[in-house]
Amino acid sequence: MIDVHLQLPESLFSTLHKSKEEIIVLLKLCTAVKLYELEQISQERAAELAGLTRTEFLLTLRDFKITPYQYSYEEIKEEVKSILK
Repeated sequence: MIDVHLQLPESLFSTLHKSKEEIIVLLKLCTAVKLYELEQISQERAAELAGLTRTEFLLTLRDFKITPYQYSYEEIKEEVKSILK
């Protein structure tokens, strides 16, 4: 595991009413969700980054209003067409 050090404004902690440890968990989670949303990492890697199981990560995506499916509407439409032929 590689350690990364960030400098954060002290006001962040009081604004969010969270401890240093809680902020670390939140930053990892937000990073994992966004990288997954941008299709930069898989569900498995995102869950690992967030320190969650894959199931927990998928449930978390729901909380962020992010779809667990990485298919566009057009890709789904084409898949359905090929199945119905």
